[in-house]
Amino acid sequence: MYNISGQYVAEVGVPSKSGVGGGIMAAVPGRMGIGVFSPPLDENGNSIAGYEIMKSLSQKLNLSIF
Repeated sequence: MYNISGQYVAEVGVPSKSGVGGGIMAAVPGRMGIGVFSPPLDENGNSIAGYEIMKSLSQKLNLSIF
């Protein structure tokens, strides 16, 4: 998640890796893997929509590992 990894872990709480193509891959230990893709990137090189989707999924499905 590049320079915002601390912010991401605090808001989403799911181990993830982003790519400059707009993808985010996440692993919820013992439960599931999640992949999202949306090319528009923020100033840090992360998917704008992907970040919001991951945050929403984490909150709605109680996925945070913290």
